[in-house]
Amino acid sequence: MRQCILNFTNHFQFPKTLINSGHNFGFMVRTFEEWWKTVPEDLRSKSRKGDEQNKPLLNQVNYVLLHLHLAGKHDSKPTHAELKDWLHSGQVDVLRMAKK
Repeated sequence: MRQCILNFTNHFQFPKTLINSGHNFGFMVRTFEEWWKTVPEDLRSKSRKGDEQNKPLLNQVNYVLLHLHLAGKHDSKPTHAELKDWLHSGQVDVLRMAKK
């Protein structure tokens, strides 16, 4: 049995998007940018208007999630693991501090 598992892992290549950290338990996780491309253009521009040069804020993501939910587009929303990854990896900021 052990030889069979070793042969399987030697010949099978895992996709690069498969995250095997302790937090995601091997689930497929999209980056924020990959998910952002699936959001309708009008909603993207409305949520980030005037703030495109900065990293996205959690409030901006929540705005999009609320509108996707109200429109019944539940399949377009990110998973819990994806949201957690975006926050922990710094792809999305929770708040923005003004420089002194």
